[in-house]
Amino acid sequence: MKIFTKEELINELKKIKDKGLVKNARPGNVGGVGNTLEDLLGIEENNLPIPNAAEWELKCQRGNSSSLTTLFHMEPSPRALKFVPQIFLLKYGWPHKEAGSKYSENEMSFRQTIGGHSRSD
Repeated sequence: MKIFTKEELINELKKIKDKGLVKNARPGNVGGVGNTLEDLLGIEENNLPIPNAAEWELKCQRGNSSSLTTLFHMEPSPRALKFVPQIFLLKYGWPHKEAGSKYSENEMSFRQTIGGHSRSD
């Protein structure tokens, strides 16, 4: 696994930017843009829920895309504290759309998905 410091990663990304348009190395692959960036950085592809460049998670998006990006989807540790259901969801969550049918009446939800062209609320 290739490990970058923050400064090394920034320098490598600048070098890639200076190349101009880079052809997608994996056409037809939904994640082809991100895979191409990983290839250019020498990062081995994996589907682990960990950052792909030391402590940095790289996300890519085509310039003309309106798709949203999920940064992560996991419950923080330690789960024994029950931080999410007892504190976080009560302050920032809303009733789950399937509360009372698929889930209990008091099931809460929270989603934070961002777009690449504007700030999130």
